[in-house]
Amino acid sequence: MTDSEPRPSAPRHPGTNLAHLGDFNQAVVLDAVRRAPDGVSRTVLRDQTGLAAQTVSNIVRRLLDAGMVVESGKQTRGPGKPRTIVKLDPDGGYAAGVHLDPAVITCVLLDLAGATRARAAIPTPLDTDPHRIIALVADQVRRLVDESEIDRGRIAGIGIATPGPIDEDASEVVDPPLLFGWHRVPFRRILAEETSLAVESGKDTAAVAIGEMWAGSDTADDFVFFYVGTGFGVGVVHAGEVVRGTSGNAGEIGHIIVDPDGPPCECGLRGCLSACCMPSNLVREAESLGVIPDDRVSRSGPAISASFTRLCDAAGAGDERAGAILDTAADRVARGISVITNLLDVDRVVFGGPFWPRIADRFLARVPGIVDELAIGREFHSPRVDGTELGEDVGAIGAACLVLSRRLGVRSAKLRIGP
Repeated sequence: MTDSEPRPSAPRHPGTNLAHLGDFNQAVVLDAVRRAPDGVSRTVLRDQTGLAAQTVSNIVRRLLDAGMVVESGKQTRGPGKPRTIVKLDPDGGYAAGVHLDPAVITCVLLDLAGATRARAAIPTPLDTDPHRIIALVADQVRRLVDESEIDRGRIAGIGIATPGPIDEDASEVVDPPLLFGWHRVPFRRILAEETSLAVESGKDTAAVAIGEMWAGSDTADDFVFFYVGTGFGVGVVHAGEVVRGTSGNAGEIGHIIVDPDGPPCECGLRGCLSACCMPSNLVREAESLGVIPDDRVSRSGPAISASFTRLCDAAGAGDERAGAILDTAADRVARGISVITNLLDVDRVVFGGPFWPRIADRFLARVPGIVDELAIGREFHSPRVDGTELGEDVGAIGAACLVLSRRLGVRSAKLRIGP
């Protein structure tokens, strides 16, 4: 028994008492329960969502019957009948997530609470034939499910996160860098056929932002996620919603100029963020200076990853030239981020991705100070800068959260009436 019931954070969307919007209301209630890890009563759910008491009771009953929530004891608050506490049941549903980076393919299995139950990572094959890679992904997902001994019927679907560009309407991957042969590949459709599971898809930068919202511990509603993999980009979250853009390709920041005297870019300008800071270009610079040997047998994602590890290891061992390459990159990234934070006025900047752990300490020693220094409103507000707690699997976790958010979460699209 407790004397008072903690008030969960309010859901990002109020409910409605119109009967034909029941699916939306259920999503609102489930979202409120999800945000209360210690549980919440029906009374507080009513207050938080603005729904009628009977509507809340009916929805909670449906969620109990579906195994998505459980009743977890009683709570006494003043005189009157004790209130029954409702909590999310992590085993009420699962989602698989797949992150395809040119260097590594990561697969995870998440429960309803966003916790990772199983994971696997393999180098992306040098032969990037789409059908071979998709068959490999399907096999990895089946293996995770089998090894976890989770009832396949409890899996809501598979989420996939890929580099851009993507054709969101057609659910096709369109010529991403270093994935040769991926011209208008219907990854979502083929994987659904291979696995007989529902599949959601999205760009990697949007996926990591969704993953941070669903599975991360920070509660900021306005932030940017700086993704660091073989390529990089940002996921933008405003007012608790991921900004995908008209075509689903928001977040391309490679041509922000961060050093007018920097190296030439393929776009014809100099000092673009991509030309200065992309891991492949940092590797190329290190090779040209003799910091690391220029002995790569290919320009593939795994080869870039291996050489980038050499560069980071050299810097960690005290090689001044290697350290200077990474420190200069950190300073330039910070200038690029300041353009974004000043434009969007966000609360937080979070870094993550498969390459991030190798540079985290060095970047976090430099980037926050520069971002603060360049913040237009620094006298009264400067964004926090930190790294994700979700580790290098954040892309796959975000992919699984595409399923959780689109099938179980609250989206404004659910308010649409009619076809």
